[in-house]
Amino acid sequence: MNKSESKYYNTACLMDRALLELLDKKQFEYITVKEICERAGVNRSTFYLHYESTADLLEEAIEFLFLELKNYYSKTDAIDIGCDSLDDLLLFRHKFSIPYLEFIKANKKAFMAAINNPGVFNVEKTFEKMHQEIYRPILDRYSVPENEKHYMIQFYISGIHAVIEEWIRGKCRDDIEFVADIIVKCVNYK
Repeated sequence: MNKSESKYYNTACLMDRALLELLDKKQFEYITVKEICERAGVNRSTFYLHYESTADLLEEAIEFLFLELKNYYSKTDAIDIGCDSLDDLLLFRHKFSIPYLEFIKANKKAFMAAINNPGVFNVEKTFEKMHQEIYRPILDRYSVPENEKHYMIQFYISGIHAVIEEWIRGKCRDDIEFVADIIVKCVNYK
């Protein structure tokens, strides 16, 4: 990464964090570019050099959050399916869902902003990226034909997304273990 790319990345991170911090205090639609810039310590012209609107920044901030989540998962064995026998292999387990739900709860205002602004952020697209890394290897182990995988992944993503969205809309009041149990029961119901 050259110096200008590094500077861009650092500035983008400052603005991402500023927006996420502001989401803890107020609703997305009431956050101004001025507030973001003041909190990030950048000029308004810098903001407009990188983004056209706060919606663009929200999309990037959510992607930044998912990157953090992906980095977290890469440091755990939560998605290591190589040692499971096919009889023990499940499409979704607590070890997949607990860190995921904890992360969402810790960042629930950002996720609520994304859900409430679907035109701003394609939530399903982001969920799909993450679940491709969980489901595709499992479906490969089950030798599911390639032309069926996309449909199966979409089915599971839609269901899990609906449960999580309902939980977020309820302000994440239900216990994480309870929500994880619901997801595991729905996905692995026999």
